[in-house]
Parts: sequence; C-alpha cells; structure tokens
Amino acid sequence: MTRPLSSFAVFNFRRRSLFRGNALVLGSFAASFRLSGFPASRATPLLILPALLATVGTIDTLRCLRPHRDLYHAGIVLCLFMDMLALCLIFFFLLFPYVF
Repeated sequence: MTRPLSSFAVFNFRRRSLFRGNALVLGSFAASFRLSGFPASRATPLLILPALLATVGTIDTLRCLRPHRDLYHAGIVLCLFMDMLALCLIFFFLLFPYVF
C-alpha cells in the first residue's frame, strides 16, 4: 500500500517540517542570487518573491522550536541564524541597486 503525499510532513502545511523551511530559504537564496546577477547587481523588483518565500521558510523553521532546551533546540537556533543570514543577503540584493 502506498501513502498519499499529503501524509508526509513536507507536503502538509499544517504540520511542522524543518526540511520544508530550510528548503524554502535556501531555494529562495539561490533564486535571488540568480535574479540579481550578483557581480553586476541590477535593480529588479522580482526579488520581492524570493524575499517573501524566505520569510515564510523562516517562520516554518521557527514553528519547529520546542519549549524545552536540548540539542534539537540548539540545532533549530542554528538553522534560524542561517535563515536570518540568507534573508539579510536577499534584502541586500533587493535594496543595493536602488541605494547606490
């Protein structure tokens, strides 16, 4: 017997999924890197979409935190730091061409 795809946590948005959160953030970062044309940064408002997806991924990672502190909690905090770094870089790619 096979299980439906909605039974897996990655495809069920009501369940917490660390993989889904990290995949959204890293995929959004890769997309923003390609969209911005990094060495010759160009202004494109399309970078708003990866910024929104990365924000959703960060919120999904934040949902995985547990109330008690253990090594899993520490790993989630490290993932949140990675998410914040990726968000800062995406917003840098978005805003840098308009400032300079």
